[in-house]
Amino acid sequence: MAIRLPSNIIQRETYTSRIEPFMKKSVVKVFTGQRRVGKSFMLFQIMQLILKNNPEANIIYINKEDIAFDEIKTASDLSSYLVAHSSEEEMNFIFIDEIQEITGFEKAIRSLLLNENNDIYITGSNAKLLSGELASLLGGRTVEFTIHSLSYIEFLTFHKLADSNQNLLKYFKYGGLPYLINLKLTDDIVFEYLKNIYTTIVYRDVVFRYNIRSTNFLERLILFLANNIGSLFSAKSISNFLKSQKVNIAHNQVQTFTDYLTNAFLIHKVARYDIGGKRIFEIGEKYYFENNGIRNTIVGYKPGDQAKIMENIVYQQLLYKGYDVKIGWLETQEIDFVATKNNEITYVQVALRLDNDKTIEREFGNLLKIKDNYPKMVITMEEQFENSYRGITHLPIRKFLMS
Repeated sequence: MAIRLPSNIIQRETYTSRIEPFMKKSVVKVFTGQRRVGKSFMLFQIMQLILKNNPEANIIYINKEDIAFDEIKTASDLSSYLVAHSSEEEMNFIFIDEIQEITGFEKAIRSLLLNENNDIYITGSNAKLLSGELASLLGGRTVEFTIHSLSYIEFLTFHKLADSNQNLLKYFKYGGLPYLINLKLTDDIVFEYLKNIYTTIVYRDVVFRYNIRSTNFLERLILFLANNIGSLFSAKSISNFLKSQKVNIAHNQVQTFTDYLTNAFLIHKVARYDIGGKRIFEIGEKYYFENNGIRNTIVGYKPGDQAKIMENIVYQQLLYKGYDVKIGWLETQEIDFVATKNNEITYVQVALRLDNDKTIEREFGNLLKIKDNYPKMVITMEEQFENSYRGITHLPIRKFLMS
């Protein structure tokens, strides 16, 4: 089946290099992530790779955000459409965008896997629906790739910008949604676009999906989380604070709503890890946003928030690099991030400035108390500070993001 790909595809090789080993294999490639982070274009990049090797490949593409596919509403509809467009003799490359809009889609995917000629790629904007439940139903025959907003390097590449403090601050302010390359980078234009994306996520992926009636509370909760990036909370402490603001809600409802927001990839909930005891604390976590621009749309972009935004960006970069990230806890001392990949750990502290001895001692001293030999680093906005301090690496934020 002939398919016309967009002319402006920019390769995101960090992802394609992870995906390529699973191409033409009998596992479902699942792409999850917040709306508008580039999942559809990731499908197009995979199509591009397939067509490069086989221009006649049978590619079947269904986009549930396109009204042309509006009649595909159930697993039965999906199965009928795919049977009608599949080939019995050659491999079928099947791409389904925003598959969670199809009721019972899991049954159709399980049926498709019975045919080894089907190479299947799907995207969705709900973490729980597409990872846990689907993986369970398919008996482990899935591999998930979470697509994130553009990294700083990708942001520079997409916008054809040089690495500089000025452009770093643009990234701080506007975030890394790929579509911004089509817009003029000014506050009025960018924030109007981001406001619409935010509204779509909240109402389509949270309110509508979970049939929420107390939308006022939900928006107050999001506002609270946006104002308190990087602060340690429990559901009970958030509930208590909101009650002090005349918003009466039980802490178990706070827990439920933050789970919904996490499932929609608007926020990330990060648990605390006891470094000495090597266990996860059940109570107390931090919240970070998937996209800084959307966060700034909610609460405004204020220079006084630069430390929060910087911490959020370091967290995003660690996710982009494939780390599992926790908040570190060593007795009574906090380590901003314990990042694990391939059973190797990196400890990270984030500080805006190292402008006095007390700050230097706190940021480096906490890391010095960890008695293992894994890498430890402090990331700041400082470019003149020395490269290391008592054996702990110091990295200016731009160097960290460009590495």
